[in-house]
Amino acid sequence: MTLSLYNTLTRKKEPFEPIDRNNVRMYVCGPTVYDFAHIGNARPVIVFDVLFRLLRHLYGKEHVKYIRNITDVDDKINARALQDYPKLPLNEAIRRVTEKTANQFQADVKALGCLEPSAQPRATEFIPEMIEMIGVLLSKGHAYEAGGEVLFDVSSMKDYGALSNRKLEDQQAGARVAVEAHKKNPGDFVLWKLSSAEEPGWDSPWGRGRPGWHIECSAMSKSCLGEVFDIHGGGLDLIFPHHENEIAQSRCAHGTATMANVWMHNGFLQVEGQKMSKSLGNFVTINELLETENFGGRKWDGQVLKLAMLKTHYRQPIDWSVRELKETEFALDSWMHLARGVEPSNASAAVIDALQDDMNTPQVVTELYRLWRAKDSQALTASLKLTGFNPSTYVSGARRAVEKAFATVNKEDIETLISARLAARAAKNWKESDRIRDELATLSVTIKDNKDGTTSWEIKR
Repeated sequence: MTLSLYNTLTRKKEPFEPIDRNNVRMYVCGPTVYDFAHIGNARPVIVFDVLFRLLRHLYGKEHVKYIRNITDVDDKINARALQDYPKLPLNEAIRRVTEKTANQFQADVKALGCLEPSAQPRATEFIPEMIEMIGVLLSKGHAYEAGGEVLFDVSSMKDYGALSNRKLEDQQAGARVAVEAHKKNPGDFVLWKLSSAEEPGWDSPWGRGRPGWHIECSAMSKSCLGEVFDIHGGGLDLIFPHHENEIAQSRCAHGTATMANVWMHNGFLQVEGQKMSKSLGNFVTINELLETENFGGRKWDGQVLKLAMLKTHYRQPIDWSVRELKETEFALDSWMHLARGVEPSNASAAVIDALQDDMNTPQVVTELYRLWRAKDSQALTASLKLTGFNPSTYVSGARRAVEKAFATVNKEDIETLISARLAARAAKNWKESDRIRDELATLSVTIKDNKDGTTSWEIKR
């Protein structure tokens, strides 16, 4: 079976043929580091990590390059810096926000069991490349200066809107899009904007300023992967305007027929049947799921979160719920118990075929269940590892319950009860000894009388 992927640009599933089989290239939009990543942000990380693993399996690790950027210049970052560090100079406040948030993102996705991309370029490292691209767009008549900004002229591109299937004439003034006075067209978007003395900025031919959001990815993808590459991915919400505008900038600057041959987008995520939002109180970050008991009254292993994502096809919407996590954990506990310590063989051919069928991870999950029921521990272990699951690092739900109980128990009280029981046994007061044993049992403490006359204990749930 050959790899087939659904292409948002053509709106159909197509056989995948890389431009160069020895240099397969993928770019995925990464985080804007102004706040901790929420569980919706985890979905593209997980989805494209599995695709990265599959491409490495098919073409060889040394032949696949995966770029996931970090946006570290953005007005949302400026606002968060002013909010969190009002007494610091803005540049220092921005540095603190971006470093803290970027570091947390890296820790979170590592806990999800995701590989590091080949590179993670930061927008602030590519300002000269952005300025150069904007200059090219101006020289070719695709951009103009107005109102202290450099704007892309969407009317200069005949097929603008092909990715999102939006026609330029549908974006007229007074309709759905408000027109700023200095714009030629309502859909024109910012390439460069001037910065005040208090705002971060870089020198440019158009004055000290900062880049627009879209130009960042065009410059970074071109620098890291070339003018045309194989796959561009991200969430469904990025199709318009972000990816549409990336295509416009890149094609018009380079004179190419496309930017990426395949465009892939994962579906939306809701929580317990509702759109996730802070106002509804159901906004949950990856870190909260991993490190707090705010969702379902307990912490979750990152691999449980990953499997819960993969049980739904990446292009479909997903409902994030406590019930689903519990069911997922029960299954993963069983699989990992069978796979732990096993030397893997080859991954199941059915798993590889399912992944090659436009990343059909629900079918992968079905096959993992089959391997578990068949007690095929070697194929199960290999298939788990292919998709990014590691039995040696997994912490089961039962183990987490024990660790939680052990952390909260008063060890001195238990030792006192055990000493009292030993004294009762020495006095042959079997009734009191049994009573203390039963009391310990109510605390989930299991005791073991050793041959040397001592008693050891552990928490069991």
